[in-house]
Amino acid sequence: MAAQSKEKAQLTTLHGLRWLKEVGWKHAVGIAVIIYCVIPLLYVLSVSFVPNAVINAPLSLSNGISFDNFKALGSDRYSMYWQWIFNSLVVSTVTAIGTVLMGAAAAYAFSRFRFRGRRGTLTFLLLVQMFPQMLAFVALFLLLLGIKDIFPVLGLNSKLGLICVYLGGALGSNTFLLFGFFNSVPRELDEAAEIDGASHAQTFWTIIMPLVLPVLAVVGLLSFISSFGDFVIAKVVMQTPDQYTLAVGMYNWAADERNAPWGVFAAGSIIAAIPVILLFQYLQKYIVSGLTSGAVKG
Repeated sequence: MAAQSKEKAQLTTLHGLRWLKEVGWKHAVGIAVIIYCVIPLLYVLSVSFVPNAVINAPLSLSNGISFDNFKALGSDRYSMYWQWIFNSLVVSTVTAIGTVLMGAAAAYAFSRFRFRGRRGTLTFLLLVQMFPQMLAFVALFLLLLGIKDIFPVLGLNSKLGLICVYLGGALGSNTFLLFGFFNSVPRELDEAAEIDGASHAQTFWTIIMPLVLPVLAVVGLLSFISSFGDFVIAKVVMQTPDQYTLAVGMYNWAADERNAPWGVFAAGSIIAAIPVILLFQYLQKYIVSGLTSGAVKG
């Protein structure tokens, strides 16, 4: 009996070591990644509840939680915060919608039609993506500066001008992403719709678009996040505080590290994260449902 118990204990130990070797280390890595991601978020959240927080001093919540930083948003020197939120939401929403529509239309044309210059245009779009966007900053500034004298609504220091810059920069990469997804949709569906008398527009809107809903949701989400958090391009285009996006406006708060209102900055960052989180949660169900209902069964 003692020998059997000892052998059973050894088997259990071996099983535990095998589990740790094959599965357990993955849990350890996952926990480490979660801790690595959560600690900065907790730090920002704690700073937002500390009045007159200093970044190089230890934080203390011994005096209780205060909402003074959140109340300060929109008042006095922070009165433009909600205007910046509005500007960012407008720019990001229009950019996301425009990116999805333009990318889908271009990908559909490249996927379904055969025309002269098709392969060369695809190659050109791929080559353009190889160059960093910073190379175009000076050209964009001069171009928008010249357009401002003719069409102020499209020129420098305008939301529409910034949206056009975002749309142009994202067209190439999104077209390639959508192009591969459109090619996975069987052409037999287009032929069946054509036999039934559907036009190309009807086929595009009623058949193709519902089937590619997952990738459209991904493209729209990524476009919204990138434009909502962009700083460099928005800093080049926007010139006055009333036209600033949130990233540009809040940068001015933190420009002076010694006297920056880090508590208010953290509170503004927490509020700014809410639209992105809500959008992700809203589009998540469309991604999942599109992957299941958009499948073509033969």
